[in-house]
Amino acid sequence: MDEDLITKKELLEVTKVSYGQLYRWKRKNLIPEEWFIKKSSYTGQETYFPRSKILDRIEKILNMKDGISLDDLAQMFSPQLADVFLSEDDLLTKNIVTRQTLTTYKNIYGEIKTFSFQKILYILLLEKSLLSGTITIDESKLMLDTLEENYTLLDGKNCEIIFIRKFGITLCFLITKPNEFYIDKYSKITLGLNISLCIEELKIKM
Repeated sequence: MDEDLITKKELLEVTKVSYGQLYRWKRKNLIPEEWFIKKSSYTGQETYFPRSKILDRIEKILNMKDGISLDDLAQMFSPQLADVFLSEDDLLTKNIVTRQTLTTYKNIYGEIKTFSFQKILYILLLEKSLLSGTITIDESKLMLDTLEENYTLLDGKNCEIIFIRKFGITLCFLITKPNEFYIDKYSKITLGLNISLCIEELKIKM
């Protein structure tokens, strides 16, 4: 699965961030190690970054760093799940998910009075998959089953959930290295959701 990349030189020019700042943020875990991608070039070796991810992350750091410490920012950007429990009213009041998505989730798992951060994450992913217009409710159930069975094994890692359709059959994968993901020519990626970015989104909303 190809991803648009930006060189380190171009990144520093576009963002006006210094080399020292960039690597300080890396040491502080504000920027994931795996976003620093080494590739051979005519000058020897060049560092690249996933363009949309790194530009979005640097924009957030620059906008927030004056009001919050770098350590707190690192915690916010961390893929670790937060120790948070919210009620249904809390989820709706904070505009985390819609009532329709909550109803869909409860139709699958029954009534729930209190939602852990992990369950809230699953509901947010459910909402994003349904709003994409490319995934059916049954296919979203496949995603929820995949998360329920496997996600605790990946807690703390940057990962994505990928839907692949081939000959009318949809498969769902939970992967930790999106840049190394390849499929055959008869398969189509119908949707990819970055779980780490969804965790970050939830932490900001809460």
